Amino acid sequence: MAAAPPPLHLVIFPYMAQGHTIPLLDVSKAFAIRGLKVVIITTPSNAPFIVSETSNHPNISLSIIPFPRVPELPEGCENTADLPSMALLSTFIEAVKQMKQPFEGVLRDMIDDGHPPICVISDFFLSWTLDSCRSFGIPRIVSHGMGVLPLAICNSLNLLPHRTKPYADLDPLELPNLKLPFTVHKADIPEGILDSDPNDPFARILEEFREADINSWGVLVNSLEELEGDHVGAFESFYFNDAKAYCLGLLFLYNKLKQEVEAEKVQMQSYSYIKWLEKQAGSDGSAVIYVSFGTQAHLSDDQLDEIAFGLEMAEHPFIWVVRSRTWAAPEGWKERVKEKGLVLHDWVDQRSILSHPAIGGFLSHCGWNSILESISMGVPLLAWPMLGISDQGLNAKFIVSGWGAGLMMPHRGDGGEKIMTVGRDVICERVNELMGNGEGRKVRERAQALGRMARSAMEKGGSSDKKLDQLIDQLINKNGKS
Repeated sequence: MAAAPPPLHLVIFPYMAQGHTIPLLDVSKAFAIRGLKVVIITTPSNAPFIVSETSNHPNISLSIIPFPRVPELPEGCENTADLPSMALLSTFIEAVKQMKQPFEGVLRDMIDDGHPPICVISDFFLSWTLDSCRSFGIPRIVSHGMGVLPLAICNSLNLLPHRTKPYADLDPLELPNLKLPFTVHKADIPEGILDSDPNDPFARILEEFREADINSWGVLVNSLEELEGDHVGAFESFYFNDAKAYCLGLLFLYNKLKQEVEAEKVQMQSYSYIKWLEKQAGSDGSAVIYVSFGTQAHLSDDQLDEIAFGLEMAEHPFIWVVRSRTWAAPEGWKERVKEKGLVLHDWVDQRSILSHPAIGGFLSHCGWNSILESISMGVPLLAWPMLGISDQGLNAKFIVSGWGAGLMMPHRGDGGEKIMTVGRDVICERVNELMGNGEGRKVRERAQALGRMARSAMEKGGSSDKKLDQLIDQLINKNGKS
């Protein structure tokens, strides 16, 4: 009787930022459940979190390589969450390049042990892994933290002729090769793509990313064909070598091991904020608004004060995650809202909050992961994009004008300039609109419909489930495995 063939191996290399790492841990589990051996490459400080997320999967192992020591970075800074300032992001990215040699050592050891990986799934920020993969003849699949349409827009903009005259913020951008569900203005575009200074270090880094991206074997996108399938063909046209985009999302909805599901239920019930939500789940139904702007948005104390007063004026129960280390709530405010408001300063399990039936809306910065988590739970968004260096402006327009599952928070003036501080009256008005029965009801119903669609795509035989099987089959055929 012939021996069973050895299991296939693949390597996953996340960028050292939680928003980039967590989706790749989700897809690691999906591969592992299908019987593949997954090696995740990380650094000493990032390893404990990854172990905590993957320890139930014997098919997942870690290969820990050192993070380079750089004088400009604080000791032990191995994740963007540890950066004292985003001004050090370029320094961090340059430091990560020094991991190339130990990364290649991992690949060499796997090959010498008779387990050559069928592919390397590498984060977009780790552009130098393309050269390593080519030297070993291993397909590189690039992973993005953005959706298909925002990626296609950014790629399309790189083909626009160079302009010597700067765009005005509200100038509409003509992108004839894309069919867009909304008008794109300069203000929506991540900084550094239009009117960038070629001598700027970050502009050069972005060009390195793009070159490695379009030359990769394939692209993994955390999205659904049902949500963005109309744009996949246009997106793939920017790639060389007939590279395909694989919409495998929503990654965190993949079937989990039974013990994981049970453990998560037990863990959720231990969170203080879930216990608080249980008390709010009364006759009003989904009455609570969740407020969070991610880990990298930096709001002024004045803006945080206005949010506090705006939430108080709206009179809806709220959970608000405040990341600022310096902000102190206005005098007397916490006492006044103690029955209806819960303010948290530490890490929270956002998915467990959004999945709770008491949650009826999400005031969000519109990071891609947050949008997908909210939509999958049928929760509409009040979109308030924050970071100019990211896709948040495009995501906000997509959720509001493309999907119809959210409302926009006014955050720009008549000339397109960013409003430095959004007032409490505006915040109160928009929160009440989202949570009310007019426009709020429409976007709530749309979000719920999208949630049902997303969950269906992840089930056996759904679009994302089939796309993952297709990806594995194509990698097996490319590597001549049987």
